[in-house]
Amino acid sequence: MRWDLDLELVVRIAVGTALGAVIGYERDIHGRPAGLRTHAIVALASATFMVVSSHFVYFQDYKANDLVNVDGSRIAASVVSGIGFLAGGAILRTGFTIQGLTTAAGLWLVAAIGLCAGSGMFVESVAATIIGIGTLTILRRFEDKDDRSFARRLVLDLGDAAPPNAAIVDLLRTHVVSAAIESWSRDATSRRLVVALRLRLEDGDHSLTTALDTIPGITRVQLDAAA
Repeated sequence: MRWDLDLELVVRIAVGTALGAVIGYERDIHGRPAGLRTHAIVALASATFMVVSSHFVYFQDYKANDLVNVDGSRIAASVVSGIGFLAGGAILRTGFTIQGLTTAAGLWLVAAIGLCAGSGMFVESVAATIIGIGTLTILRRFEDKDDRSFARRLVLDLGDAAPPNAAIVDLLRTHVVSAAIESWSRDATSRRLVVALRLRLEDGDHSLTTALDTIPGITRVQLDAAA
């Protein structure tokens, strides 16, 4: 009966969505731009495309003697190509830094998991999900990743009368994970000194700029995302 087939196809779609959500949850807890819902929807769409690709001919009520030639791989192949545009949107480049490659690869992975579940290969789709989670979590320990701190660029305009360096150094030691001087310049006419530093700040820590405002002699404080 067709109801039995309908139920099986719905189960395939649901399994693909659930497995994609597992990958998305791992991305979400690490604060990535594409998280739980994005990965779940990508897997849902991929599983649905695969179900349509492999079974749509059975719902067209063709007669036994009708000559029908169907290439069931075309829709699935288009998903592999199309997911590249969505994954590319998760990749961000700021200066020499590229972010989002792992998230883009994760979207590509959940598309494959969705296609796998949509084709009824449940064991393989679950295995791919487990291997994917293991890759994202276990191998992460071997990378230099720190989700608790973020790179920032701090520009200080010290004016013509620079404040005591000790006060600034003490503030950096208190509020900054790490710091390095990127550049400094002094205007020959006005004698203004401008220093640029590359910092790593704790996530959500805005107390550094407030503290710098209390030091006399600093005329401008600018904190930007690191280029």
